[in-house]
Amino acid sequence: MVSFVAHRNGRTASAGELAPLAFAGYAHFTAAQVRGGRIRGLDLHLERLRSASVELFGRALPDDRVRSHLRAALEAGPADLSLTVTMYPAAGEFTAGEPGAEPEVLVRTGPPASGPDGPLALAVVEHERFLPGVKCVGEPAKTYFLRRSAEQGFDDAAFVDRRGRIGEATIWNLAFWDGSAVVWPEAEVLSGVTMGILRRQLDRLGVPQRVREVTLADLPGLAGGVVMNSWTPGVAVRRIGPAVLPEAPDFVDLLHRAYRAEPPTAP
Repeated sequence: MVSFVAHRNGRTASAGELAPLAFAGYAHFTAAQVRGGRIRGLDLHLERLRSASVELFGRALPDDRVRSHLRAALEAGPADLSLTVTMYPAAGEFTAGEPGAEPEVLVRTGPPASGPDGPLALAVVEHERFLPGVKCVGEPAKTYFLRRSAEQGFDDAAFVDRRGRIGEATIWNLAFWDGSAVVWPEAEVLSGVTMGILRRQLDRLGVPQRVREVTLADLPGLAGGVVMNSWTPGVAVRRIGPAVLPEAPDFVDLLHRAYRAEPPTAP
């Protein structure tokens, strides 16, 4: 397996510095695909890191310092790669920590990725994540439900809440097409960076968008569905539980075109 770099606070991390993190889960992160040394939605990634750090640690690092750590990691690898930025407390888990202490920054890079081809079949699981607005490290439920769904012949799992609303999938945001507009499910979900890119670019393209509750009973009336994350702006979903969805290639193409319209930025 190809391995690029692991940096802690802007420099190469030692094995001793990384060892405690192997068992640490009180942390948050963002993930991005880097192409030609540039990142789409960099402002959204920085906003995510700021808000999550304030939520978990009570303090966020200045954007300029985070960007300098990103540059150091990117300069040590190829132009195209996968990037993960993790923020964690120096005091570790299971401690009250020091109020106002700055979080540590771990930046990892690895081979570039583009996600599965699809179309995907998603099992339906009732699950609500803790702190859904924070991209938390760990969350074993996501992998657990992915594996249980695969055992049942599905590709992955979609989550419904206690009210029966479809919100997101394990590591994906969901979006649907109703024949005239993009439908974003209304539920407590993590607002993904790719989702944010698409929403603002679809606005610029004049494509209608709606946010509304989506249940299993609503799916037969929709004209297509996709999952998206940092790997891809859209992979077709052919089935969610018992409901079959049209593959809607024009919808998938629209999302990819909107994503490509977002100018990538160098840290």
